[in-house]
Amino acid sequence: MKELLNKWYKNHALVYKILLFLLTTLFVVYLFPKTGKFRYSFEKGKPWQSESLLAPFNFAIQKTQEEINEEQLEIENNASVYFDIDLEIPKTIKLNYITKFNEVFNDSISSKTDLFKQGTDIIETLYENGILDTDYPYSNDKPVVLVASNTVEKRLEYKGLIEINQLRDRLENYLAKSTSAENKNRMISLFFDIVKPNVTLNETLTKTTLEEDLSQIALTRGSIDKDQLIISKGQVVEDEEYNILKSLKSEYESQVWNTANYNWVLVAYTLLVALALLMLLLFLQKYRLEVFQNNTKVTFIFFNIALMILLTTLVINYNSQYIYVVPLCILPLVLKAFFDARLGLFSHVLTVLLLGFIVPNSYEYMFLQIIAGIVTILTVSELYKRANLFISVGQITLIYIIAYFAFFVIHEGQITTLKWDTFGLFILCGLATLFVQPLIYIYEKIFGLVSDVSLLELSDTNTKLLKELSNKAPGTFHHSLNVANLAEASANEIGANAMLVRVGALYHDIGKMKNPTYFTENQSNGINPHDELSSRESAMVIVDHVLNGIEIAKKYNLPDRVIDFIRTHHGTSVVYYFYMKEKAENDSVKIEDFSYPGPKPFSKETAILMMCDSVEAASKSLKEPTTTKINDFVENIINKQMESGQFLNANITFKEIQSIKKVLKHKLANIYHLRIEYPE
Repeated sequence: MKELLNKWYKNHALVYKILLFLLTTLFVVYLFPKTGKFRYSFEKGKPWQSESLLAPFNFAIQKTQEEINEEQLEIENNASVYFDIDLEIPKTIKLNYITKFNEVFNDSISSKTDLFKQGTDIIETLYENGILDTDYPYSNDKPVVLVASNTVEKRLEYKGLIEINQLRDRLENYLAKSTSAENKNRMISLFFDIVKPNVTLNETLTKTTLEEDLSQIALTRGSIDKDQLIISKGQVVEDEEYNILKSLKSEYESQVWNTANYNWVLVAYTLLVALALLMLLLFLQKYRLEVFQNNTKVTFIFFNIALMILLTTLVINYNSQYIYVVPLCILPLVLKAFFDARLGLFSHVLTVLLLGFIVPNSYEYMFLQIIAGIVTILTVSELYKRANLFISVGQITLIYIIAYFAFFVIHEGQITTLKWDTFGLFILCGLATLFVQPLIYIYEKIFGLVSDVSLLELSDTNTKLLKELSNKAPGTFHHSLNVANLAEASANEIGANAMLVRVGALYHDIGKMKNPTYFTENQSNGINPHDELSSRESAMVIVDHVLNGIEIAKKYNLPDRVIDFIRTHHGTSVVYYFYMKEKAENDSVKIEDFSYPGPKPFSKETAILMMCDSVEAASKSLKEPTTTKINDFVENIINKQMESGQFLNANITFKEIQSIKKVLKHKLANIYHLRIEYPE
């Protein structure tokens, strides 16, 4: 049991990666559609490239969306509108009419009896079908059903009902010929006092009936029998063949796979997703070992891939036409900001390949996204400069639009039906990509990573820590600035991260703030505190500036990538002056007591800092420097570091070291204002 626990502890990092790999694989497979993929690809208007296709089983031909829409429109146009009619209102109106008529015509006129009868006939005419409570936006021939107490009373057209705004015209027509102008006006006024609407729209019944009619629409038309020829090889896929193939594809994916081969489909998806993620792990192990060995960084990469797949799946489930709103180019942007372009592009391509299983028109989608990812990697440089990000996002959006336009023309053969709203989706995608800036900041806080944006902030010499360094140890601060300039130039020469090495150089000696006067660059009054200490004690004070620097850096929450420069800038080198001084007095002295704790530099950037720090510090001892002296001086210092094995753990080549030497010689020559030595 103890051996098992020890083995587990020694390999816990590998076990974690295996668990992360399995969990990510299962999560991605869970997001995938649980159906098979139709083995054939086809496009309308293109020749059928595969062998002649026979129907593998009986299936119905699905109607196109256009056909269904036409049927829906026809049903909606012919559907009846239901109105509630109140049959008691006309009875009440007749009673009110008698009373009101006697009040209005209380004088005796010769035609009173005829006028009364005429009014009664008008009421009968008005309420023969009914009077609407308001005007409705229906055509005159719209079918109408009048309902009273859940019983159909009458069926007619909408024009058979009287709208309230038609009442005056109707009354004037009825009273026009046989009535005097005075009596006519009195009768119209009478009717306006007593007439009430008795027909109102029954929205619930109308809507329910319409929905029932719409639900009766058949989604299929005709069928294809098993072994019936669907399409021959080389035959152009016209509208009819295209609809049949789409019907077969839908039936194939929904019915056959769901019922018979669900588990096999699941296993197959798992194998493919696992294979893609395994390629990513192998890439990290072979080409990005430092990233592979850091579980946090591996988790970060897997998390971003899973997040992009999750977002795309959610959008597809909501509405697949919005698929291009998902800012997939955020993935290579983020990975390039924290790691490098090659890793960002590799991860992006793998993610797009996985998304090919779930997106419609997968080839078109994959082509667009891979091209956009390549453009992202090629155009986005120095992400900390805001203008660069806006320009790059504009270029990415333009590439999306151009590629989509080309695909549309290939599919349709013309541009008259071009969907301009899709271009709007690409613009929204570009705007969403700008969210990468706050996203990088969030990731820095969650995963403890460092981007160029943070490095730019840390390189500001007005930060609290660097101002404190300049106040307490001005000589060290000046030395750090010189080292930063040398290191940045050297990094640019060999293609290393210049921003990172500059920041590392600015902070590498912050531990000297604790005892600034014990370091020669800060001794301005000619007093050397080491005169009162033994060689061993002096060496201890010198060595401790590394540990003190780490302590101060953690107190100020400097990133680990910056702290690495503090830890490694002296490697395991020896405090040579005090070691030789002690050795002159005591032959049994141990060299370990006068050595820095390490570790040795383990990257190009940390190796560059060690070289530049040693050269800049020692250059102060040069007397009457010449080009020859400087060249020999740089060669000696760096060669000693190489001989003592300080660069064995750093992935830096002899050629790159030679390039750094050349930069340092040139820079020191400029610092000391040396001229070319002409022969006398």
